[in-house]
This record gives sequence, structure tokens and C-alpha cells, in this order.
Amino acid sequence: MLDIKKIIVTGRMYKELEQLALLDTKREYLFLPEADVRPNHFEWADGYVAFKPTESFHFGKLKWVHALGAGVDAFLTNREWKEDVVLTRTVGSFGRKIAEYCLSYILADLQRHADFQHAQTQRVWLPTQQKLLHELNIIIFGTGTIGEEVARMLRTFGVTVYGISRSGAANLPFNQVLPISDMHVVLPQADWVINTLPLTSITESLFERRLFSYMQSAGFMNVGRGASVDANALLEAIELGQVRRAVLDVFREEPLPVQSPLWAHSNVVITPHISAITGVDEAIEGLLEVLGEMDSGQERISQSVDVKRGY
Repeated sequence: MLDIKKIIVTGRMYKELEQLALLDTKREYLFLPEADVRPNHFEWADGYVAFKPTESFHFGKLKWVHALGAGVDAFLTNREWKEDVVLTRTVGSFGRKIAEYCLSYILADLQRHADFQHAQTQRVWLPTQQKLLHELNIIIFGTGTIGEEVARMLRTFGVTVYGISRSGAANLPFNQVLPISDMHVVLPQADWVINTLPLTSITESLFERRLFSYMQSAGFMNVGRGASVDANALLEAIELGQVRRAVLDVFREEPLPVQSPLWAHSNVVITPHISAITGVDEAIEGLLEVLGEMDSGQERISQSVDVKRGY
């Protein structure tokens, strides 16, 4: 049983999360802006809650770290994780949010919203017939919680959905799952390719020239991690017609630098990492759920992270 008594809460939501102290009176909380977190705070606390480590972060007396987002690469990259520290993350409704985000752009593209809007500005009457959702083949990289939810929603509309994972193990929401080594088998038939993968040593720069070369005028959407995509290779793939349109919500550097050529490209849509923003209520709910499981002595915490795998 993991006995957590003192918790530091920091990051952009720290003020809104102060209600935790009223909802969980068994523990002592310290709510601080990131700049005010000092090294000695980690000698006081046994729990740390944030979106990322502060500059002063060290393990100190910590037994537990909880990420307020679904991604944990900020905690694991370039850091040797202390074996006896449990790492958990927030999932909440992220899968649903990301699925609806993806569906909105797929539908807008399918129904040619941009074309008709442009035709309107030119006062041109442009009747055309659109494809239907059930005619599409969509490939989702990542078959975890988020990838599953995206697949489940798309299958509802009759889309044929292929999953790509490390193992290629069958997963019910997908029509078929293939290992990464076999991605070339299905990529040529993709209407859309969606990345939902976490950032690990395997997935960093996974989307590079060779992968894009298998695509034939497909849409590409990144709702996973920015560092999984080689931006120069993506731009080259667009110019070569391998990628028809890119919808990007995450980037290697955020905010995306103003000098990035992605901003001005006519076939690129940029959103500011909003496909699944953590809400205060679900952050609190997820946190209390994890603490409740710890208090009950549950051996496997539902939102725990395998730090060796990175997810």
C-alpha cells in the first residue's frame, strides 16, 4: 500500500486545483506556481502533481508522481527514473475529445468545406459528389486508450480502421492491427493516417521520409507527440503528393516558432495543442481516483505508467 501524505501541486492549473484540499482532508497539500517550487519542497513531499517537472525537480522523498496530462515524456525523457517511484497519468475523456477532433477534420475534408468556401468568395457554383465515410480506409498509429476511442468512433460510421502498434496484437475496435514492421502493407491504401502514439525512443521521428513514401495522397493528422514527426520530411511529402493535407495539433517545439514554414503552408492546418485539454473537473476526478486506489491497497493502479515503455 502506497501511503501518500504530503503533495505538491504545481503548473498552470494549480490555483483551480486548490479545492483538492477540501475534497481530500486526509492529506496535506502545497499549491505553488512552478517558479516557486524549490528543491527543499521535494524533501517535504511524497507526492508531486503537475503537467511536467519544474526546473528544481528531483526525487527527494517522492513516492509518487502524477501527470495532469496523458503524455509523460516530459517526466521520462533524459531522466533516469527512480525505481520505487510510481508514475501515473490523467486520461479522463481525452480519447473522446481527440476522436471528435479527428472526425471534425475528416468530415470537413470529405465534404470539401475549404473548396466550397473558396468557390463562394469567387462566386462560383461548384456542384460535386463527395465520398462517404464508410468508403474510407484510416490507419491509426497507436492502439492504446486514445487510439481505441478514435477507432471506435470511426467504426461507428462504417470506416475501415487499421491499427499500427509495436506488437500488432489484435484489438477489438480495429478491423485489423499490424506491427510497425508491416505498416508498408496498408499505408498505400490509406485515406487518412492518424498518429496517437506516445513519445518514446521508438516513436521519436518515426514519421520520416521512408514512412511518408508509402502514402499515396493521404491526409495526415498528428494528435500524439510533435517529436514523432520529422517536419522537413512531412513538408517534402506534401510537395511530392504523398501527403495531401496535414492537420497538426502537436509540435516538437511549442508554441510553434513563428519562423516555421508550417504556418504558411496552404495544405497544413495548425491547432495549438487543443485536441484534448485537461479540464479541472476531470483532473481532480482522475487524481482522486488514483489516490483512492492507492488507499485501498490496489496492486495495479489503473492509470499507472510502465516507465520502461514510456506509456
